[in-house]
Amino acid sequence: MSGGLGRMATDLGERSSYDAASQCCRCGYCEQACPTYVAEGSEVRSARGRNQLVRLLMEKRLERPASAQEALHTCLLCGACQTACYARVPTPDIVLEGRRLLAEKPHWLARVLTRLLAERRGLFELLLKAANLARRLRLSVLARPWLRLAGLPGLAEADARVREAPLVFLRQTLRERPAAARPQWLYFAACGTDYLFPRVGRATVAVLEFLRGPGNFMENDCCGLLAYNYGDLEDARLFARRNIERFEAAGGRGPMVGDCSSCTAFLKSYPQLFLSEPDWRRRAEAFAAAVQDVPEVLAEAELPALKDPPVVTCHNSCRACHGEGLKDEGPRAIRRLAGAAFRELPEADVCCGGAGAFSFRNPDLSDRILRRKIARVAGTGAGVVAASATSCLIQLADGARKYYPECRVVHLSELAAQAIQDAASPGAP
Repeated sequence: MSGGLGRMATDLGERSSYDAASQCCRCGYCEQACPTYVAEGSEVRSARGRNQLVRLLMEKRLERPASAQEALHTCLLCGACQTACYARVPTPDIVLEGRRLLAEKPHWLARVLTRLLAERRGLFELLLKAANLARRLRLSVLARPWLRLAGLPGLAEADARVREAPLVFLRQTLRERPAAARPQWLYFAACGTDYLFPRVGRATVAVLEFLRGPGNFMENDCCGLLAYNYGDLEDARLFARRNIERFEAAGGRGPMVGDCSSCTAFLKSYPQLFLSEPDWRRRAEAFAAAVQDVPEVLAEAELPALKDPPVVTCHNSCRACHGEGLKDEGPRAIRRLAGAAFRELPEADVCCGGAGAFSFRNPDLSDRILRRKIARVAGTGAGVVAASATSCLIQLADGARKYYPECRVVHLSELAAQAIQDAASPGAP
């Protein structure tokens, strides 16, 4: 299949993309796990409906292939269906294969961003700082109508929803740290952490230093998820190769820790990009084995308790829960930090509706899913909700502002860093 993976690594072994889609037996166990099906009740917005559409596309049996576009582009790629499926059918990857079948070429904006990140990172950062300055001055509000007229409603929506606008990015701060001669860990700076939430990255590094001693920033490239989901697979492979080479140059030893679960899940999936390239596949497997996400780092960590915490709950970011199998690690870490102030979140593993660019492309459907999530958070009485992915932090913060302003949204690393700071402050027990 031109432009697609062609072959996938599934729980039932390596399969062609067509055979992977054909594993779906249409039993329906996935339907109540699918947030878009629960929100709308439409078969074509369920996992099995989307799998069948992709299969029909591959068989060239759809009279109007473009008719599948809306169903495939309203998939959150959250992976809840794959967790619920007895055969573990990889629906998110199958949906992406379907999108690649429909698209003649990648979205031009994804392509531009990918090129800038790959070849002109300095220019990308300069443009982003200018945009952030405009947002701080509230000038970007004036551009929203023009962005919509220009056919970029997603950018207008992003400007309205994303409130973080740092002028100093994370990697600038990390480069000032002295390099460790014998690093005990490597830090992977995800783009969202780097450019939107530098405070999260600083907290992660502080926690790693407390738990494991000295470590180094890997000076990594973008993980490639943007290109994989919205752009070109060859660009995704380009980023993967660069990151693997940087890891090997840094000694080829883990753990290599990231703090955006969407990115760490993708890093762990690198071998699938190289199924037909034995040498790169072997190197990707060694790389993926070294990757750790913050929830798994914190789950068994010996950390002090938070001092006088408010009621705290935990949203399980989809790619941590369904992409990495880290269903209990985040809540377990917060329970250790917050003690009796921790509350279990009903439907903790259900998507909040952020899902990368999903909330910007499908704002109405995203908001329906978000309202359900915020209602569950409010039901716990929490004053703080923690998550571990950039899109979740953006989406939950937007939902809290609109529907539950008594609640603050933080990253798991920030809670852990606060506990360390509490223990070090004068008067701490």
